[in-house]
Amino acid sequence: MEVVPGTGDIWTRERFGDCQLHLEFACPAVVKGDSQGRGNSGVFLMGIYEIQVLDGYNNPTYADGITASLYGEYPPLVNACRKPGEWQAYDIIWTAPRFSGVTLVKPAFLTLFHNGVAVHNHVELMGPTGHRDVYPYKAHAPAGPLKLQDHGDLVRYRNIWYRPIKGYDEQ
Repeated sequence: MEVVPGTGDIWTRERFGDCQLHLEFACPAVVKGDSQGRGNSGVFLMGIYEIQVLDGYNNPTYADGITASLYGEYPPLVNACRKPGEWQAYDIIWTAPRFSGVTLVKPAFLTLFHNGVAVHNHVELMGPTGHRDVYPYKAHAPAGPLKLQDHGDLVRYRNIWYRPIKGYDEQ
């Protein structure tokens, strides 16, 4: 599956809460541009929380915007990027935030392996992700869609699968 520039984001019909997610992506083999202008896309958990997809191989950019960053919040512990055009993998363990009415009861947590390397280990999210700001949590449904971002670059995706995980409050 390819994100065709200008056609819009890809959204799943299925809604996800706590889950294990695997996906593979490839940024363009021909390098054009630099920083955020190289193979830019994003994986949005619940349609709100972004894990950055970017050609981060020998590509200096801001820390919380590099490949595998929890966008705008946390850079990865290490840059595990492969060369442009090569397939890369994200393996994600996601714990959705919990709300009671409009009150946050428990924040979201993320563990992320990029190409088999642990780059986030049970990181507590500060809220929805975004550029150059910290956004507060706002109550939302316990499950949401997976979104693959159209950021104007030819990024390809394949082998996407997930399995739900029972949360601490569902045991």
